[in-house]
Amino acid sequence: MSLVNNVEFLRHLPKMNAFNGLGALAPAVPTPLVETTEFGANPGALKMFSFVPAQLARSPALVVVLHGCGQTAASYDLGTGWSTLASHYGFALLMPEQQAINNGNTCFNWFNPEDTARGQGEACSIRQMITHMVNAHQVDPRRIYVTGLSAGGAMASVMLATYPDLFAGGAIIAGLPFGVATNLREALHAMMHASALSAPELGELVRNASRHKGAWPKISVWHGSADRTVHPGNADATVRQWLDVHGLPLDAMSKSDVDGHPREVWWNGDGETLVESYTITDMAHGTPLGLADNDERYGVEGAFLIEAGISSSYRIAEFFGLTGQARQPHAAPTGVPREGADTISMTIPVTATEPATAAASGRRSARPRKARSSGVNVGRVIARALTAAGLMK
Repeated sequence: MSLVNNVEFLRHLPKMNAFNGLGALAPAVPTPLVETTEFGANPGALKMFSFVPAQLARSPALVVVLHGCGQTAASYDLGTGWSTLASHYGFALLMPEQQAINNGNTCFNWFNPEDTARGQGEACSIRQMITHMVNAHQVDPRRIYVTGLSAGGAMASVMLATYPDLFAGGAIIAGLPFGVATNLREALHAMMHASALSAPELGELVRNASRHKGAWPKISVWHGSADRTVHPGNADATVRQWLDVHGLPLDAMSKSDVDGHPREVWWNGDGETLVESYTITDMAHGTPLGLADNDERYGVEGAFLIEAGISSSYRIAEFFGLTGQARQPHAAPTGVPREGADTISMTIPVTATEPATAAASGRRSARPRKARSSGVNVGRVIARALTAAGLMK
């Protein structure tokens, strides 16, 4: 079966998302993330989770982290180590979470116009969460950043394009450029083929998303060269999009290897890096993990959390300018609550968390019902889908 056929087969299992069904069997584990239920009108019906370390820096930064399909805020935090980084360097963390009622595979709806326009849907919900964090924790409004994986990476593109006045920078991991899809069919096509639009055409999509006339966010783009779920050409298109927005040339100003992986860099007349691109050699679809420069390992390997010899979370935090201050000596590790801290228990999937659709899935409007036995070997179906997507052999 082709990837598209596998996707359709999984989507039509009787009222049960195979990946979420397996994830529901995982035990609840403690997480440092805390849920906030009142933060605004929430037109996108998202959940809000956050982490604020005990030793928060003065005028702290805020990093918004968006998970991939089938993942939760807690599972992606565990895999990437962002709350550990927040503890080490004293910044606040916001991790919005998708609900199955909005999208059957809990993908952010980065391709639905009603969720990707300024002041509407999921983009507006994330904006409201950020406002809540700024007001509640005296976040420096000049130091707000966003990053995400796959559908979360594509949604990070949405946030950077629709609210460029809000963000100082962003990082897109295995994601897609803003505006290249407006429905599921176009999303799947973009994932498999990448965009053929020119740099000016891609840049115009961003410029038309808001009335912004000021400075644009700086951008870090990450993609595995062997990604067969979201075509690596999407990284090139994302870079072209933001080079045009920043008025920079297509040819890189600097090329080097970082931890064995190619990095290209573009800077402005003041020498400030505005766009960087990492190509993770021979890596499939996922977030790259590895030992950081401070000899720490942030996150743990899992589905779509791949040991690649480079710590993307640390490098992105460094790109955002968050690792320059003194590291806190007694930070709690990811997934382990601080003593006396408010904690919740969340289900963290122990199997493949990113479905074969990866960055796109059908939107469901009906409230989900209890799963029924379908008589289908779900594990075999998932294995077949992942094999077709090139994610397992």
